[in-house]
Amino acid sequence: MKLGRVEVGGRAVTAVAAGDAVRLLERTSVLELLAMPATERARTVEREATGELPLAEARVLAPVAPPSVRDFLSFEEHVEGMVKGEDPSAPVPPHWYESPTFYYSSPGAVVGPYEDVPVPPGCEVFDFELEVAAVVGAPGANLSVEQARDHIAAYTIFNDWSARDLQRNEMARGFGPVKGKDSSTTLGPWLVTADELEPHRDDELLDLELEVFLNGERFGHDTLANMSWSFEALLAFASRGTRVVTGDVIGSGTCGSGCLGEIWGRRGRREPPPLRPGDVVRMTVEGIGTIENRVVDRLELHPVPAASRPTRRRPRDW
Repeated sequence: MKLGRVEVGGRAVTAVAAGDAVRLLERTSVLELLAMPATERARTVEREATGELPLAEARVLAPVAPPSVRDFLSFEEHVEGMVKGEDPSAPVPPHWYESPTFYYSSPGAVVGPYEDVPVPPGCEVFDFELEVAAVVGAPGANLSVEQARDHIAAYTIFNDWSARDLQRNEMARGFGPVKGKDSSTTLGPWLVTADELEPHRDDELLDLELEVFLNGERFGHDTLANMSWSFEALLAFASRGTRVVTGDVIGSGTCGSGCLGEIWGRRGRREPPPLRPGDVVRMTVEGIGTIENRVVDRLELHPVPAASRPTRRRPRDW
């Protein structure tokens, strides 16, 4: 089943893609469908679908408004390329292999599969990143890897747009990416339920072909089976000592050759150049679909003052 949202009368309505049409559910949210077992979900769609809309006429929105977005770093080839951007002779850091790692992205920055994406304010080095995301169904806490499989409801394409110059400056302060990853995250076009992708499972991993095209030319490709951790392992780690809830997004991290930054690291120069207004980025994932976004002019940069020196510091005993 392919779940998502379309715009109807200026509002987001739950939709189920069915061939050349979408079935509309006015009374049930995507989050509610994700939380249901598969059989109940199917019965709900049959019972509550209120009409259909030709897919060609539908304005497809981001398929879910996630409570949180965690983006991992699980492709070794991508890490290799990015490390070379800092030191051409450096290997992948040994600590990367020890356990998964992620950063939080902004749920408010999620954009639809075909929306324009502006260059972030102050950014001169804009990049795309080809990923896949798992989406949580039933909530859970402190899950084992085995338990986590039952908590993954669906998968979708994830473009982690990155302001590389802002990101590099921020991470030099030892605090992780901040505004460098905060402007746009594309999800879509649909949430493909986990049962549909089971035929693509190879042991613990999904063997799905991934491709990214820049201005119509294929730029990079990989398979999801090259992840160093399964989505179940990523979700188990994400839930460690905390709670994951319905709709939470778990990003795979960028696949091999899935972004400009990795290629720059391997070549030692920014070739191809950073994204510019007018560039079109298309991503296709086997079994899930295609998203396509056009880069548009950057947003205005409103200055924020540098730090002021404190004038009321208190005396201390040390």
